[in-house]
Amino acid sequence: MAPPEPARASSADAATLPTRRRDAARHLLKPHQIRESWGLAPQPWLRNAGLAGLQSALAAAIALPLTLVSPWPHLVGFAALGTLAALFGRFAPQAGRGRIVLACALWLTGAVLAMSAAAWLGASFTMQLGLLAVACGFFFFVATTGQYGPPGALIFVFAAGAAMGHATTGRDVIERAAATAVAAGLTWLICAATERFRRQASDEAPFPVDPLRPLDHRLIAAARIALGSGIAAFAAYGAGAAHPAWAALGTVAVMQGAHLHISMNRALQRMAGTVVGAGLVWVILAQEPSVGSVIALLVLLQFTTELIIGANYALGQILVTPMALLMSYLAAPGAAGTAMAPERVFDTLVGAGIGIVLAVAFSTLDDRIHLARHHAAREGRRSG
Repeated sequence: MAPPEPARASSADAATLPTRRRDAARHLLKPHQIRESWGLAPQPWLRNAGLAGLQSALAAAIALPLTLVSPWPHLVGFAALGTLAALFGRFAPQAGRGRIVLACALWLTGAVLAMSAAAWLGASFTMQLGLLAVACGFFFFVATTGQYGPPGALIFVFAAGAAMGHATTGRDVIERAAATAVAAGLTWLICAATERFRRQASDEAPFPVDPLRPLDHRLIAAARIALGSGIAAFAAYGAGAAHPAWAALGTVAVMQGAHLHISMNRALQRMAGTVVGAGLVWVILAQEPSVGSVIALLVLLQFTTELIIGANYALGQILVTPMALLMSYLAAPGAAGTAMAPERVFDTLVGAGIGIVLAVAFSTLDDRIHLARHHAAREGRRSG
């Protein structure tokens, strides 16, 4: 999980609050913790979220049809990955947004290039899963160190997972990376051209940017996430899943939570949202939609997801799940589309479940004291 708060808990807290790991597990299973997962949060920065979604959607609306009519229509799924660079840096200072989007464009391209190259060089699928686990920790460190903001490491891991499998020639590797890079470059240009529409912070309303944690905290958190995502990916693979990378994504989403109660919220929300979203995309793919229809849906989903995911992560997952599966469908058109929906649910349950178990197992005393305080405050408000 993410690094703890720098402030250390007092010995009195440790003595008076229930802070064992079993206590933390009990806290996370209390009814008010479950209810907290379904609450709607205010969205004071809805304009910036909507703009990021609109920039990504506009890039997709331009890049994907152009890829389809190019000599390389089979690369449309990788072009779609490049458009996700617009989702980063929404809370960056005005002079820093372009730098962040450009850096994320490079990391997205690098993720596709590295995993495609590994497949081309003959890495077995199990070796690729190990590389993906390392990538989960690495990209968590990159995203937190660069302070890229939401959605954090998940997009980079998703790009790496989409490139797993077989790249039969070196040309395939180059073409995949080029398609991602060109679409990401277009996305950067769109973000630069529309930057003036982004709401800027003020003294009265500063951006909600997390402080940069100490280096050792970030390294420890990255190692935990790499281990956890590896366990989830290999567990899903051992159970026969065709896309075990999705289980690693679920673990990253949970373990990158800043506190244990946030990790639990993410686990419950990701599970519930994925179940509903998988049902929705199953209905869509059962109709055997045309590539043009899939692209139109992706454009719509990329915009609407950013409008609602800040209010509740589960609501966002209802739209993220179809978007992710439709991108996977474009990247591998020979795949059985409807079969991906139930597997996405299975992989998410495995990944999120393992993620919350490991978040508790790896928790520090400060993490558990923060959780105990959080629940004591909640119970105090209820009794008051």
